[in-house]
Parts: sequence; structure tokens; C-alpha cells
Amino acid sequence: MSLLRLSTAALALSLLAGCMAMPARDDGQWAPTPPMQPPVAAAPADGSIYHDNQNMELFSDARAHRVGDILTIALVESTQASKKASTSTSKKDKADLAAPTILGKGLTINGNSASLGLDGERTFDGNGSSSQSNQLTGSITVTVAERLSNGNLIIRGEKWLTINQGQELVRISGIVRPQDISPDNSVPSTRVADARISYTGRGTLADANTRGWLSRFFNSKWMPF
Repeated sequence: MSLLRLSTAALALSLLAGCMAMPARDDGQWAPTPPMQPPVAAAPADGSIYHDNQNMELFSDARAHRVGDILTIALVESTQASKKASTSTSKKDKADLAAPTILGKGLTINGNSASLGLDGERTFDGNGSSSQSNQLTGSITVTVAERLSNGNLIIRGEKWLTINQGQELVRISGIVRPQDISPDNSVPSTRVADARISYTGRGTLADANTRGWLSRFFNSKWMPF
């Protein structure tokens, strides 16, 4: 019964992990950050077209620098790693001991020489290799969630794409220096500090590319055999 209960619990955990693989669509943590709205005084009724408190920045820099501003992140991620190891050892020992001589004659046992010989040989060969490469290109527009005391910007945002019978999700968060923002208000993802980038999907294509729950169970650490 204990084995049955363990298998049932592992099966439930596998199903739960499969269901939680895709984040929720309406996650408040990833909601766009609105700009901070200072209190606005009523405009004086003097017939003038322009007033200082109307925030008409005609000649200011269009690059993001305030909470709630929009910034485009160009995804240019490309990683490649490889590792290879090879080990080979060999050792061979040999020792010969002549038969002792008694009265000028070699010692024999049942007519055979009493000489001794020792031979030993050990070899070991080991090889291992591993390689991995990833690439992610595209763009995602995010909002400035916070402005730090040193002027750096904490950015966060997500993009949902619904294509035919599936949904794709791209999320990114991190810290951007204002100096790295180009005049077109974009910054490459390689310039985002403490970047958290995730790309997931769900739907018919994602399901077809995922092992079934029974196969995941038999290949999990909970499988007792």
C-alpha cells in the first residue's frame, strides 16, 4: 500500500507540474506600470493656450526615463556552450624471481622449477562531451516599473501572441542604464542587467512536443524501479 500511495502522489505531482508549466494570462505582477500622476491644479481661465502645469514637453528627450514610460527591448540572445573531457591511464607491472639455488642446483618442486613470476596490468579509458546552443531574436515593448536612485531603470513587461491553435508568451525584466538607450528608445537585451527572459507556449503544437504524463512519471525521480 505504501508503494501505491507513493506512486499516486508522484502521479499527482507530475500532473500538477504539467498544468503549471504555462503562466497565467492575467498576472498582476506583470501588468504594465502606469505613470505617476502628480496633482494638477486647475488651469487659470485667462484665455492663454500654453500653461506650465500642462506638461507639454515639446523639446525633451523622447527616450524612457520616468516610471510608466515605454521602452523597446531588442532580443538578441545567443548562447553556445561545449565541453569535452578525455582520460586514459595505463599501468603494467612485471616481476620475475629465479628459483633459489641449493648445492649448485636450482630448487624444483615435483620436477618443476620453483621460480616465481608476477604480471599485472591495468587500463582505463573515459570520454565525455556536452554541447548546447540557444538563440532568441525579436523585440518586446515594456514599461519602466521603477527609477533607482542612481538613475537606472527597472523594466518589466510581457507579450502574448495567439497564432492559430496556440499561444506564445515572452516575458522580460531587468535593469537598464539610461546611457544604453538609443535615440529610437530601444535597448538590446544584452545591455539589460539582471535580466530574466522567459519564452513559453501552450496549445496544439506545444502539446505535441511534450511527453505524456505517464511517460514523465516513468522517467521521473519518483519512479522506484
